[in-house]
Amino acid sequence: MHVTGTVPPPAPAPQDTHGGPAHPGDTPDGGGRRTRRFGLPVATALVMGNIIGGGIFLLPASIAPYGTISLLAFGVLTVGAVALALVFGRLAERDPRTGGPYVYAREAFGDFAGFLAAWAYWITTWVSNAALAVAAVGYLDVLIPVGEHRWTACLAALVIQWLPALANYAGTRYVGAVQVVSTVLKLVPLVLVAVGGLFFFDAGNLGPFQASGESAMGAVSAAAAILLFSYLGVESAAVSAGEVRDARRTVGRATVIGTAGAAVVYLLGTLVVFGTVAHDRLVESGAPFSDAVNGMFGGAWGGWAVAVAALVSMTGCLNGWTLLSAQTSYAAAKDGLFPAPLARKRRGVPTVGVGVTVLLASLLTVYNYAFGTARVFETLVLVTTFTATVPYLLATAAQLFHLVSGRRDRVDRGRLVRDLVVASVAAAFSLWLVAGAGYQAVYQGVLFLFGGVLVYAVMAARKQRTAAGTVSR
Repeated sequence: MHVTGTVPPPAPAPQDTHGGPAHPGDTPDGGGRRTRRFGLPVATALVMGNIIGGGIFLLPASIAPYGTISLLAFGVLTVGAVALALVFGRLAERDPRTGGPYVYAREAFGDFAGFLAAWAYWITTWVSNAALAVAAVGYLDVLIPVGEHRWTACLAALVIQWLPALANYAGTRYVGAVQVVSTVLKLVPLVLVAVGGLFFFDAGNLGPFQASGESAMGAVSAAAAILLFSYLGVESAAVSAGEVRDARRTVGRATVIGTAGAAVVYLLGTLVVFGTVAHDRLVESGAPFSDAVNGMFGGAWGGWAVAVAALVSMTGCLNGWTLLSAQTSYAAAKDGLFPAPLARKRRGVPTVGVGVTVLLASLLTVYNYAFGTARVFETLVLVTTFTATVPYLLATAAQLFHLVSGRRDRVDRGRLVRDLVVASVAAAFSLWLVAGAGYQAVYQGVLFLFGGVLVYAVMAARKQRTAAGTVSR
């Protein structure tokens, strides 16, 4: 399938500046070895695996207080997420280099915009990794008692982070294998519950259509604020475009298929839980999928099954987000906007970037357990929901820039109106993400961005000095 957008320029020369050789197939890494590139299945698994994390196992209970009207929020958000997926696919078709939003923002608006996109996205990835690992310990505790002592729990969280990092160090072949396997293992139980639950569906469990007492628009908006960040990760294939085989076609397909697939799992799974767990019980539930499984099949094994599925889901997310963090810093480092060591690659993976990502996430995890700063940690996690929207907005703005600029080599005039509508929907979705983050998160996130401005000043000065030295010789 083809996604809407601008017309891609002629095929580039076999070698590009970010993603290695642009021809399909294997690609040599920095050491001259051949590294296997991702095909459509792995790229799709990367998108779905990064979108579907551990949150899906709590979502039905989180939105139940608003009633079944909250399902409408899913529909609205899915439209926005698919529009954003179409935008990313078309941008990758024009520029299939590693870095995704960073590459698109820099190509359209220059170094500073590109740096902001990379900086914000990089912060999002490693802070989110720490949050995922800490949340995974809660599910691990259902299977193995690790939460009784905080340092045992801390050690478990560190192990959960480092195992996916080791898979990244093994090379793109193993990253792809882990991503496909973990995505399949997480989807199987979710799909079984979603499909099997239809046979146990009881409309009497749905409860009121509007349970919060708010207006219809207020209830949808409130539910959407909880669900907004369920779709973070839609950019995953675009960020790793340099490692995707035939990226001009594959990235767009993988992004749309992965986003649509995640949306179906979210919506169907939530609907089934709504119909198998009584509303008054669901509102108070701490494990809605476990309650649904126990209600369908009896017994108390649902908690174990859901815990295993959640652990697999989060491990797959950590595997994918670690790669995306390293790829983003790699792309910026290649352009002199991030420290040079982050541009080192081995077996198709930016090894220094992986190490920095897991180290920062590990330090944040230890800090959380050492000082018991749960509220600070939650604030940081909420900040990432804002920082993630910065590259989304910049990438969407880049698409609008190309469409409105009127360049005949970049714009298909026959598709212009349709493309502008898609880009506008994606922009509105990105702005809605910002609004959903809340005032405190936006305030804290802006401070993170301003900190990045100082880093940019130093890196830009070093880049200019290096260029001047080269010219003088």
